[in-house]
Amino acid sequence: MSRKYWKFHGGVHPEFHKKESTTRPIATLKLPKRLIIPVQQHIGVSPELLVSKGDYVFKGQMIAQMHKDQLGSPLHAPSSGIIASIEKHIVPHPSTLEALCIELILDGQDDWGDCQLEVIKDFQQCDNAKLLERIESAGLVGLGGAAFPSFVKVNSSAKQGIETLVINAAECEPYITCDDLLMRERADEIVDSIRILIKLLNPKQCLIGIEDNKPEAIASMQQAAKSFDKIQVCAIPTLYPSGGAKQLIKILTGKEVPAGGRSLDLGILCHNIATSYAMYKAIVKGEPLISRIVTITGDGVKQPQNMEALIGTPVSDLVAQAGGYTSKAQRLIMGGPMMGITLANDNTPMVKASNCFLVASIASLQQVHSIHSSQPQMPCIRCGKCMQACPAELLPQQLYWYTQAKDFERVTEHKLNSCIECGCCDFVCPSHIPLVSYFRFAKSEIRAQEKLLKKSDLSRKRHEFLEFRKAREKRERDEKRRKHKEALQKKKAAMKAKKAANGDASANDPKADAIKAALARVKAKKTAREAQIKNGH
Repeated sequence: MSRKYWKFHGGVHPEFHKKESTTRPIATLKLPKRLIIPVQQHIGVSPELLVSKGDYVFKGQMIAQMHKDQLGSPLHAPSSGIIASIEKHIVPHPSTLEALCIELILDGQDDWGDCQLEVIKDFQQCDNAKLLERIESAGLVGLGGAAFPSFVKVNSSAKQGIETLVINAAECEPYITCDDLLMRERADEIVDSIRILIKLLNPKQCLIGIEDNKPEAIASMQQAAKSFDKIQVCAIPTLYPSGGAKQLIKILTGKEVPAGGRSLDLGILCHNIATSYAMYKAIVKGEPLISRIVTITGDGVKQPQNMEALIGTPVSDLVAQAGGYTSKAQRLIMGGPMMGITLANDNTPMVKASNCFLVASIASLQQVHSIHSSQPQMPCIRCGKCMQACPAELLPQQLYWYTQAKDFERVTEHKLNSCIECGCCDFVCPSHIPLVSYFRFAKSEIRAQEKLLKKSDLSRKRHEFLEFRKAREKRERDEKRRKHKEALQKKKAAMKAKKAANGDASANDPKADAIKAALARVKAKKTAREAQIKNGH
């Protein structure tokens, strides 16, 4: 059935280099000797550790948990072994900073013990609350890169209600093919995972967006979904970054998610296809999120391929199974050349959001993206190509100038937060200006300023409350003194009135007369002494 597709603004056509890693089926990585498992692998707060150094853990055992109502996701042991250490280690992050990690030395048994989750084969007859609980307890997060906790996303969507479920299988970034191979080989399981989502969300339709440079994946998904009326496989034009959530929604539905808005406001939920497959494994197979399919590719490895590997596997183990390095291995990137992050070394672990590790020569990267060029940055010539390529319809040139001037108020006015850091502006810039790097810097500075402003605002509120409390306490003290004074005055007035009513009772009082006589004698003696002193005696 033919379907109308819409076009989003901008976009580019880089060299995609997909074929290199699609000549082999998905391999299963051999058990490594150790895993390095970052404690926090999701958006939200860090989970609470449940293990200590020296503990033995089974495969699938929960090793870090979230408390109720916290934004986050639990963590599970990818295999069985001994906790060797819990300390900071380098993790795949643009900051290159270290983070708390669990080092697990594997025993080679890959023993589940009794940690495997209950298998739910007939999910159609299962209560939705139980399915949602499984999604939460299995530690599922978005595997497309954002790593947002899946339970929160699905649960909030189920409560609000949606009309269209969009499955993001575009995989537009060059070199990355893990979703492509997943759809080719496991289409039936993916369709079952989508049926689970349809049961939970009850949308009117489900649209699976796949770029048309993946004909094998499209054919497999169409065959698997042909019996389900709500599910439609959509072969969309190949254009980077069609895999951006807002861009894919525009292509498939013609609707635009406004800046600062959410797709849920339009009755649309966008869900990554690898995340859906992980949901299937959690519910139907009883496996928490402890592994994923990852692409190892580039001219820096001998045998580019896709493999299913355990979370926490060092990159060096992945490369070793891909045949090892070639003489062209000059750059190691997690992700693709457009949006990926450069890694310092191959001792960095794979995390839940790792979909690709690109080992490449600088020359091959330059063919895909000019930002990897060794040529120096040149002045902006105001050609406007960045504006034409920007899928978010921003003005990258203006953002660049304001960022250079550190005029972050103007940067904010020009909607920097709408930038998805896709790299299209970098790609087309003839001056080789790393525009995205400038925008990331601006975002970090704006966040720092907002944090400082919040801190300052909190200090101001605390000072104002302190002054208010001091003024209140002063008023309370003054009021207390006033009441005490009034009480004394009333008491004196009452005593005076009583004396006036009863007459001067002390007039005939012998004790009073004696006191007056004694005072008179003291006064007379004092007067006599003063007179003697005055006369010189």
